[in-house]
Amino acid sequence: MNRSLSVCIVIYRPDLEELGRTLASFDTALPPVAQIDRFILVDNSPKPQNLRDWLTNISPTLPFKVFSGQGNIGFGGANNLCLSQVGDYHLVLNPDVELAPDSLEKALAFMEAHPECGLLTPLVYGTDGKRQFLCKRYPAVLDLALRGFAPRWLQQLFKKRLDRYQMAEMSEDAVFWDPPIVSGCFMLFRGDVFKGLNGFDPDYFLYFEDFDLSLRTAQISRIAFVPQVRIIHGGGHASRKGAWHVWQFVKSGLTFYRKFGLKLW
Repeated sequence: MNRSLSVCIVIYRPDLEELGRTLASFDTALPPVAQIDRFILVDNSPKPQNLRDWLTNISPTLPFKVFSGQGNIGFGGANNLCLSQVGDYHLVLNPDVELAPDSLEKALAFMEAHPECGLLTPLVYGTDGKRQFLCKRYPAVLDLALRGFAPRWLQQLFKKRLDRYQMAEMSEDAVFWDPPIVSGCFMLFRGDVFKGLNGFDPDYFLYFEDFDLSLRTAQISRIAFVPQVRIIHGGGHASRKGAWHVWQFVKSGLTFYRKFGLKLW
């Protein structure tokens, strides 16, 4: 495969041990046939660290480029800083993700074999070993409230509804085409699709930007859930991060519904 791959990770006051595990897993997963064009770190921290020496020590072979000093411009806006650097394939990756050793090889092979696929999403497990269901149907306000803020006992009462929302019926063994919404923790795009969409909508500061981008991607290309591509993801749980995160979640949710239409239940 003579195709270039670009990668973007957005960080904010990064946990360097966690980020180091992400970079190490990427280095291990990179197939020899893939040409890494650019590995971009966008540091949204108010006082960014000088990471260049640390990055060289962690992974001396990766062609790192660091954007810093712009302040916290949000997740989508930060990812969009690399639009001019996008390769034939472009990976949006969270700093709390670890890739299986064969994940990139299988992902790129799938994209090469299926030119109709503009966006690939993987099978995801948490650090606790449990599967995370990150593909979703179009969300009702009730779904978001139950999944994000309801106590466990109430979620159990609505388990059938939540399983439908998060597409729990999707097999771990079979490719599933056209899930409506996929997670921003790992989004492997065909480069021209990501550029054609002009990346993320910067109206979202945090949360729902991946919902928005998924729906817009489906208008011009196809999305595939490919369970042979596997990652471990440590994030989520906005409601447990404090009032600021809850407010950002609500504000972005309002932006999303204004743009795509309100669904209450």
